[in-house]
Amino acid sequence: MPEWLVVGLWLSAGVGVLIGVIFVAGARLYPNPPSNATYTTGEGRRRVEIRQYLSAIGETFAEDHFVEGQHVAFYLPERDVAITFDARAYFRIERSPTYAVLVEHEMPGMHLGDRLPFETPDVSDDDEDERVDPTEAAFAILGVPRGATLSEVKRAYREKVKEVHPDHGGDHEEFQQVREAYTTAKNRVSWIRVPRPRRRCFRPEARR
Repeated sequence: MPEWLVVGLWLSAGVGVLIGVIFVAGARLYPNPPSNATYTTGEGRRRVEIRQYLSAIGETFAEDHFVEGQHVAFYLPERDVAITFDARAYFRIERSPTYAVLVEHEMPGMHLGDRLPFETPDVSDDDEDERVDPTEAAFAILGVPRGATLSEVKRAYREKVKEVHPDHGGDHEEFQQVREAYTTAKNRVSWIRVPRPRRRCFRPEARR
């Protein structure tokens, strides 16, 4: 083996060891602070708030559950309700018998009760006087009254989304707000909608 190759190998090994020593020393001298990502991220905060809210109203729940093959943040087994932060999981579960609730990262956990398909007890909130009803806000964003029908909500959403879509020069944040408002309004209308009575079929009497 040529002498220059041997020297090169030894130099490479020496440089590698030196770099490793520098990294180890730096890690010991300047350790990374403990990570609070679970509580500082939007989803982390909402998880804590939703957990506290469900406990406050006495609702049994399971975390990180699988429903219809989809991973959800919370599942209420006694109500068959899935709570998720993932829009794709929400739309897939929505086609099943399980009631799906989509929670945005910006939505405070105290507002979850407005989206659940059952009556929830009032929970005290320090900012209750300043709290904005997300359902009222959703209908306001779409520009329809709270008593609007599902078809009216869908029609308003289609019109509104044309105005704010980023591809048509709209703002991405406003576009996201319209989508979230549509989900909230649609869930509320679907929940309170009363099924129509079945029509009776009258068969013509046989001629004699």
